[in-house]
Amino acid sequence: MSRNRTKYYGNSGPLSRVYSAFLHQVSRLDFSLSPTVTIAKLRAHEFTRGDVVYLFHAAGALFWLYIMEKPPFPIKLVIPALFTLGMLVPLTSQFLLPAIPVLAWVLTYYSSRFLPPSSRPPISVTVLPTLESVLYGANISDILTRFTHPVLDVIAWLPYGVLHFSLPVVVSILLWLFAPKPALQYWASAFGYLNLAGVLCQIAFPCAPPWYELIYGLTPANYGMPGSAAGLARIDALLGGTGYQTTFSGAPVPFGAFPSLHSACATIEALFVSHFFPSFTRFAWAYVAVLYWSTMYLAHHYLIDVVAGASLAVLCFHLFMPESLRHLEKHPTSSANGNRGRSKYEIYDLEDRRRNRGIVPGSPESSLSSGRHSMTLEDEGQDIAVQYGGMMSPNPPDSAAPLIMPSPLPREVRQWKGVGPVPASKAAHRHTASIASLIRADDRVEGGWSPVSSKRFVFPPAKGLNGASGSSSREQ
Repeated sequence: MSRNRTKYYGNSGPLSRVYSAFLHQVSRLDFSLSPTVTIAKLRAHEFTRGDVVYLFHAAGALFWLYIMEKPPFPIKLVIPALFTLGMLVPLTSQFLLPAIPVLAWVLTYYSSRFLPPSSRPPISVTVLPTLESVLYGANISDILTRFTHPVLDVIAWLPYGVLHFSLPVVVSILLWLFAPKPALQYWASAFGYLNLAGVLCQIAFPCAPPWYELIYGLTPANYGMPGSAAGLARIDALLGGTGYQTTFSGAPVPFGAFPSLHSACATIEALFVSHFFPSFTRFAWAYVAVLYWSTMYLAHHYLIDVVAGASLAVLCFHLFMPESLRHLEKHPTSSANGNRGRSKYEIYDLEDRRRNRGIVPGSPESSLSSGRHSMTLEDEGQDIAVQYGGMMSPNPPDSAAPLIMPSPLPREVRQWKGVGPVPASKAAHRHTASIASLIRADDRVEGGWSPVSSKRFVFPPAKGLNGASGSSSREQ
């Protein structure tokens, strides 16, 4: 029992790492409550063309608030008042500002129910099943709904009716705790605009879902018809309630089959998990596969809706990805040592980093074999070391050579071994030299003897060095 407790609550346990990451992220938050701080930042802000998107959001918010009937005027003015106050307070504005795309999607989805039917486009009943048969040779959704079972109902219900609403919060928390700082804002933009674009498409191109064909056939639909829980009604029967039937009957967009936002959300969640937490890739895409099936098994979407939602998710994932997050280092040392986004050559290229710090190659400061500069080597070795549970291991999993402090060698031997000043013609081999210069000469043994440390044989000859004997050269 104590061993399991140490495993999860110890210095290197998962709960300890989550707690440490939480404390670190909380320490970076702005707890100021003074609106003057936000006003000062706004005055110092240099507006760019990208800020035009906020005008788009402001115009959309005014439109949806204008047609909103519940809550009525003037109570609905509390919504923009609270948002404005939250944007002025630094403590809340750091969360509200990146969440604007998500808030715009929620406002659009809720207020769309108040659009007058006379101004809405006609509902398409035959387009989706016709495209389904033309593209895939059959109505896949209809085939999957012919056989049902309580076990299959529960398997389909968990991702469609439970995880769909909770996983976005889980992904947000994971990105906030463990991903690079721009990742959370990137997630809010991609996820928010994905759902906003999907809802706008459903409003402009309303289509009847498969449950409509099962209930009403191909008769024309109108906006006065309520939505249906379809296969989720069987879950209500299992649970002895009417929660899903009540929710779907009053849905703001009952004819929003195309595209499937359930499939879109699952796809973009899997893309983010695969990109930032690759060890969970197989689990994320297994969830996506089950959800794809559940959308059709529960008679809420056609296969073409699923494909359209997944395609929209891939588009938003790549469209909103910042350049700094496009090429994350997949090496396990990247997140531990701050090397995320750098290639393996940049990580191991000690000579270029010393040159950037003003250390001239060939100078005493650049010699890794000098004991006087061991602190410089230790500092630079932090990029190569691997961190496991708070301890630094000097051997990366795929390293070709260990990080060993070289022993001091005579100046002539160092020049002969090639660890002195590197000629300009050999600059192309600087990566190999950076690693090779870290290996102690005593450890480079080939065939059982070392040309430097062997007591029975000394090479190069004494005359080639300074005329002294081999033993005296070693003593130097």
